[in-house]
Amino acid sequence: MTEQTDVVVVGGGQAGLAAGYHLRRLGIEHVILDASPAPGGAWQHTWDSLRLFSPAQYSSLPGRLMPVQEGELYPDAAHVVAYLADYEKRYELPVHHGTRVEGVHRDGPFLRVETDSGSWTARAVVSATGTWTRPFLPAVPGRGEYRGRQLHTVRYRNPSEFAGQRVVVVGGGNSGAQIAADLAHAGSHPTWVTQRPPRYLADHIDGRALFDAATARRRALDEGRSDSGGVASLGDIVAVPPVRAARDARLLTAKPMFAGLTATGPVWADGTRAEADAVIWCTGFRPALAHLAPLRLRGPRGHIATVGTRAADEARLHLLGYGDWTGPASATLIGVGRPARDAARQIADSLRRQYG
Repeated sequence: MTEQTDVVVVGGGQAGLAAGYHLRRLGIEHVILDASPAPGGAWQHTWDSLRLFSPAQYSSLPGRLMPVQEGELYPDAAHVVAYLADYEKRYELPVHHGTRVEGVHRDGPFLRVETDSGSWTARAVVSATGTWTRPFLPAVPGRGEYRGRQLHTVRYRNPSEFAGQRVVVVGGGNSGAQIAADLAHAGSHPTWVTQRPPRYLADHIDGRALFDAATARRRALDEGRSDSGGVASLGDIVAVPPVRAARDARLLTAKPMFAGLTATGPVWADGTRAEADAVIWCTGFRPALAHLAPLRLRGPRGHIATVGTRAADEARLHLLGYGDWTGPASATLIGVGRPARDAARQIADSLRRQYG
């Protein structure tokens, strides 16, 4: 059975909800199709100790401030999940949970969205699937020969499952630093390896400053001025309290990236070896865009060329929440509202032209 609506939003996490909020405000008929059976997006699946980089009031979606979490300056993931579930209910957003989108196809004047429970035709599609479902693992020599446990950030929960084990944490970004600190505070002595020496942001910097930096970068580029570097110019690691404490206690000392893995652990270019029971790959993600493959739009690095949030080669498609290429800080709670608003307005203008 095929159903019809004006807009299909693919993904019911923070980006999809922000899109739904603005589409609803403009009176545009839409549905939000979400593969997860429950609200909360990727925040449902993070490690136990994860905290936001910003206070609650600076981590909000449009229209609804995130409530303060009692006793916590930086809310935890469970608090974010509760906030997103409340947001979805408060604005009566038409989210269809447990609906997996399998492909988006051109179908004359429409885009046809095929799911595991039927299909939809729409005049526009907003893709807001994020990156959590596409963890990236680097092609390190010997990775297939290593006999210990290997897991990506997405599978890490807490340090108790690694008690008494020799653990290597790979990655010089926030997840690598936070998971290494998590293990260190629990009494483990993880080996933390990074491609380059860790670059910590100044201790007073949190998500508020990161959003400002990302916005200033996009404004400069839009105005033809030189690239400010945005967030990347400030550093790679936000010194949230657990990371700062582990760093100051000298529990976080990074080693250079190893050259490869043997059956029992890493080996460095100078021949130094280490035994390891587990390797945790905190090596980032790629955009989850497999559902858009039928449109044949992907270019270098798996990105789809965009003008703002609109796909450059398919005007009926908007991409939201994947990073700076789909809006300044659009992969953050505070940053996704503005590009979501812009996408909804462009869609509204397009629909007006179509309907006359």
